[in-house]
Amino acid sequence: MNNQNMERDSAPKTPDDSAKKDVAATVSGAFSQASDLAQEAADTVKQSAAGGASTVASQVKEMLDRQVGSGAEVMGQLASSTKRAAEDLDESAPLVAGVVRTFANRIDGYADHLRDQSVDQLVRAASDLTRRQPALAFGLAALAGFLTFRTLKSAPPGSSLSNEPMHERNRQGGNEFHGT
Repeated sequence: MNNQNMERDSAPKTPDDSAKKDVAATVSGAFSQASDLAQEAADTVKQSAAGGASTVASQVKEMLDRQVGSGAEVMGQLASSTKRAAEDLDESAPLVAGVVRTFANRIDGYADHLRDQSVDQLVRAASDLTRRQPALAFGLAALAGFLTFRTLKSAPPGSSLSNEPMHERNRQGGNEFHGT
């Protein structure tokens, strides 16, 4: 059997065999290069997506920080208007003027505190407050929900928020003038 294997190995190779090996090596090399290029493209896309996401996130944070600054300015204006109202009330109702002035000073303090905060700091502070006093957070959420519900429920019948079907609204308004 060894002789037969040696004869096969020592037998001259045909040009077809070497061409097949060359083609196989070329195809294998092409697939390897294509795979490398695809991997590089995927890595580039991942880096671009990560860079784009971080760019968008930083732009959103900058916009929110500007909005916080604008909100602080509005609160400052509200505080100064409230202080002027307290001055007007000094002569006629000094007790009420004191309460209004105290309220204005607190608003001004909150505005000053808000000016120095970033969105991340505000979110962290809200999260800490929620952890420390969950009942307060739940109560405020319930109050906000209740006020929203009452506001939507008290909308005038002709508004688009009404639950009443359109044909019933038309029947009730039968005495209204509709043209010509």
